[in-house]
Amino acid sequence: MSESLRISEAHGILRITIDRQARMNAIDLETMSELGDTIIDAETRPEVRVIVLTGAGKSFCTGADLAAAAAAGGSEASPEVVMDRANDVVRAIVDSPLPVIAHVNGPAAGVGTSLALAADLIYAVDTAYLLLPFTSIGLMPDGGSSAIVAASMGRARAAELALLGARLPATEAAAAGLITRALPAEHLADQVDAVAAQLAAGPRRALQLTKAAINAATLAQLDDALAREKTGQVELLTSADFFEGMTAMLTHRAPDFDGAVRPLADPA
Repeated sequence: MSESLRISEAHGILRITIDRQARMNAIDLETMSELGDTIIDAETRPEVRVIVLTGAGKSFCTGADLAAAAAAGGSEASPEVVMDRANDVVRAIVDSPLPVIAHVNGPAAGVGTSLALAADLIYAVDTAYLLLPFTSIGLMPDGGSSAIVAASMGRARAAELALLGARLPATEAAAAGLITRALPAEHLADQVDAVAAQLAAGPRRALQLTKAAINAATLAQLDDALAREKTGQVELLTSADFFEGMTAMLTHRAPDFDGAVRPLADPA
């Protein structure tokens, strides 16, 4: 296990913490693979009854670490591999027979939003926000978010979040039914612990069948969404728009997808 994931287990609760604080818990390909494998392995362990996923420090997960992927180079960082790794983690969370709780301790962006929303119960600190910033760098939402957000909030709100890339405060996400609850920081951990303990003491098979039934009714299109997102994102990850979007982000200027360079306005 790499140092990017911290794993602990007690009283039937498996806690997985993404710990890449220097990158605001942006997740690289190795960590994506280990996260998916850890979730899949948990279902084979009868002592594990519930999974809690969170982030270390002040962020939950701020997306895929594209800079790390680019530095890795080669086939391991190809757009197809990046998308397959992300899709596998989301699929592992949704398909797990165990209840998965997202303990959203801070911002969730990009695929970090997808990881949180794939969970069965999502508790967030009330100062957190969700963000799908993909179009700002010439990409499209992925990780199943095109299906999960629409299934939770409806088409109009999903389009607003995905097309405009605006931050959605956790309090608004809770009011819209996208997450379970938003709580003050001093109450969040206690709420997650209480719910995890209740689930860990519950009937494992009944919880499994209940989760499967809810997902079948609400996320029947998830596989199709993941496939569409992969096809679209593989195209976009090799596009001139993405190159412009990433260059603009790294050089702290506004992107110009028509070819001209416009510096960012002075925030002061």
